[in-house]
This record gives sequence, structure tokens and C-alpha cells, in this order.
Amino acid sequence: MASFKRMLPKPTEAELEILRVLWEHGACTVRDVHEVLHRRDGTGYTTALKQLQIMFDKGLVERDESQRAHVYRAAVSKERTQKKFLSDMLQRVFDGSPSRLVLQALGDHKASREELQEIRALLNQLDKDADQ
Repeated sequence: MASFKRMLPKPTEAELEILRVLWEHGACTVRDVHEVLHRRDGTGYTTALKQLQIMFDKGLVERDESQRAHVYRAAVSKERTQKKFLSDMLQRVFDGSPSRLVLQALGDHKASREELQEIRALLNQLDKDADQ
């Protein structure tokens, strides 16, 4: 049997905000999401509810209906979503060139010592793999 990986749509900015809440906090009710995202800006509860319903229909979140208050959790991982956005940006903005993307990112943003060590370790590993 062939494995089938369902192609999920790229989340909108608003959907990405909700996914960040679910990735950080785990499974949440609509009220939980509303409290984190909209408590200060006055956006209504029904807006968060509608966004989560749309995301459920798109397959971006899963819904547990076993309790009175439905509980939502991300159906896609943060890593998978990051890869999807990065791949799209790499093609559209950097003509498919990973080196252009990295040079731009590191040239314009200060990386911490720990981040630079991680980057060096990755480059060393990629260099070893290329020699094999």
C-alpha cells in the first residue's frame, strides 16, 4: 500500500497565529485561543470560533468533540509548516538558491553564539556528507 501524505493548504497569517498558540500550549478550547490572541484587542469569541472551524475544514487542526467545549489541536507540526513556508520563499524570493537565503538572513540579522555554533555544526555535517 502506497503511503499518501495529504497536501494541506498554507495557513494564512491569522491561521498561523492560532497554530502558534496550539504549538506552544498544546490542545486548547476556543476560549483558550481567544484569551491568548484576542483578549486585549477586543476581537470577539465568535471570530476565534469561526477561524478554528475554517481551519478544521481545511485540515489544519483536529477537533475533539467528546466534551461540551470542543478542544482543538494542530494537525500539522511546526517543523512541517516551517519547511513549507521556507520552500515557498526559497523558490519565490531567492530563485531556489539556499546560499542566497542564508547569506541574506545572516547578513541582516545578528545570530547568537549558540545559533552560529549550530550553523557551523550543520555546515560541517553537510561538508562531510558531500565528500562521501
